[in-house]
Amino acid sequence: MDTAPSDNEALLDPSEAAEIVPDDPDHPMDSDDEDIQTDGEAQEEFQLQNDSIAYFDLHTDSIFCIANHPLTPTIIATGGGDDTTYIFSADVPSPVLPPSYESNPSTSRSSLQPIAKLTGHTDSINTLTYTLPTGEYLITGGLDGQIRVHSTKTTSPTPYSLLSSAQEVPEVNFLTPSPHPSHLNTFALGASDGSVWVYTIDASDPSTPLQVLQAYYLHTESCTAGAWTPNGKLLATVSEDGSFYVWDPFGEATAAGVTNSSSSSSSGQAAIVGLTTTDQRFAVEGGLFSVAIAPSGAFAAVGGAHGIIRVVGLPRLSSTSTSASATKSLNAGGGAKNKTGGGKKASGPLDTTSGGSSSSGQAGAILASLQVQSESIETLAFSPHHSLLAAGSVDGSICLFDTAHRFAVRRHIKEAHEDAFAVVQVAFGASSAEEAWLLTSCGMDGAVRRWDCRGGAGAGTGAGTGAGAGADAGAVAGVTGQHQQGLAKEWRGHRGEGEGGGVLGFVMSGGGNVVTAGDDGVSLVFAS
Repeated sequence: MDTAPSDNEALLDPSEAAEIVPDDPDHPMDSDDEDIQTDGEAQEEFQLQNDSIAYFDLHTDSIFCIANHPLTPTIIATGGGDDTTYIFSADVPSPVLPPSYESNPSTSRSSLQPIAKLTGHTDSINTLTYTLPTGEYLITGGLDGQIRVHSTKTTSPTPYSLLSSAQEVPEVNFLTPSPHPSHLNTFALGASDGSVWVYTIDASDPSTPLQVLQAYYLHTESCTAGAWTPNGKLLATVSEDGSFYVWDPFGEATAAGVTNSSSSSSSGQAAIVGLTTTDQRFAVEGGLFSVAIAPSGAFAAVGGAHGIIRVVGLPRLSSTSTSASATKSLNAGGGAKNKTGGGKKASGPLDTTSGGSSSSGQAGAILASLQVQSESIETLAFSPHHSLLAAGSVDGSICLFDTAHRFAVRRHIKEAHEDAFAVVQVAFGASSAEEAWLLTSCGMDGAVRRWDCRGGAGAGTGAGTGAGAGADAGAVAGVTGQHQQGLAKEWRGHRGEGEGGGVLGFVMSGGGNVVTAGDDGVSLVFAS
């Protein structure tokens, strides 16, 4: 007779369960292995491509701006999204041999240490500059609308002590120091409300060491860029409203009889040169974002949306037009769309003389209209010794124009910064005629590159035939590599890949080294 099993007999024995249930034969997913391996490879690749000889990493957010001392270019100032300015020395000896050749190679490096840490801004610092000619002061400008002036003469126990501050605008877009020999420690700023301000610093007046010389209000939208003429007598600014003005802050042009009443406004303000979108020959739909002035001071180039560049003549002020009182002060070390066929050609080479009488000349004339690149021109630079203009675009390309031959396209480097990452800054060497052939650029791909600009068109490139050459006139025909377009050197170390890893600016420090401002919050020093 069958009997029902007891409750204990109905239960499985643990050992039997272990035998019946097989071990899980699954292995970690392939994708997990790949992810781990990829992460490791990416980290290793970053280390292998870090070409820097030193770094500074005390910022806790993006570094938006960088400047170096005019007399001691290894002294670097950086400002960032952490509302902080740091000053440090980039005087780092270049290694004789790479680390792999060292008997006891170091596996890590320490960050450069700050000379000073400056606080006081309540929003990001997006512009800073040292004053000319001797870098007596460091001025910082922020998105909080403040400008703060620090004395570089003060050392221990309070280096870079605050001298003065002001807040007249919503946001400061740029600061640029005047090189005028009779107006020392003078600078200009452009603001988000379109206003332009010129200040001078006079520490001998303790009540008002920061003094407003001029304020201009003709731009109707954000003032995006500004530049002084080489002699510091005139200031040129551009705006998102598409306007271009040349100002006479010290009254020297007016005193010389150079005026332009057509640019006056209802408020009575007047600029020596004024061009706006009401002039269809000049109009750039989408605004202007960059400006540079030729070493001769004879003309300015302005860059805007859709790759458009306009070249505009400037008034010529003689080298003897400085007032006697200014000279006396100096001697005593005193204080404070593109028309078909291109643009116009100046009669013969553009005026590059600095002597002679003052005159309006071709002031305000549109000398050339150029459009080779497809997106906004974010940066412009003239070679100090050669007839070259370089333009860097958001489309990732760099274009070289010959200023002595109707702005013909010398070279169009279509992928100067790969994968069409924006070119942020271009700058020619300035220490010698030889270095003035070399153009350094940085971009949102995280790379810094140096280009040899000698020759009409590099291998694999074509040259345009005149101003306003078409978009393909200077294009690379069958690009086979950047080296064929004049690439002389490349430095890497920033993360790259666009937002969060690009290079937002650079300066040339002592010995030709390059020091960067990284969107990743790191400043790298590269040996040239």
